[in-house]
Amino acid sequence: MTALELLITLIKDSEGCRLKAYRCPAGILTCGWGITGHGITETTVWTQEQADAFLQEAAMVALSQAMKASPSLSQATIERQAAVADFIYNLGIGHYIKSTFRLRVDQANWRSAALEVIKWNKSAGRVLKGLKARRQKEVKLLLA
Repeated sequence: MTALELLITLIKDSEGCRLKAYRCPAGILTCGWGITGHGITETTVWTQEQADAFLQEAAMVALSQAMKASPSLSQATIERQAAVADFIYNLGIGHYIKSTFRLRVDQANWRSAALEVIKWNKSAGRVLKGLKARRQKEVKLLLA
């Protein structure tokens, strides 16, 4: 399995797929496998093929962003690469770049990185069950 394949599995497990546009807990218009942007409006409806294609594209972008932002990840396991890319897919590259999580990843301090990523389990100030579960999956991969 490649880091991209593992990342897509993680995303599918955490996001689920909805073919009609909806608002995520943060209030952002979303469609498919947690995709935002891409001209999504209140009336957006995708086919499963469209949702899968957008997922593939967005996952590749997230993995590429992870490797560019933290070049030391090229020496890390595919599990760690996928965990960092999943964080970026979920929260965006901007949050990753400014985070202490990134500092710990760049230091290859995986135990501390796991302690940092677990903190990102809130939306609008409240802990969400789904984010808590997603961060736990990332922790397992960071410590694998």
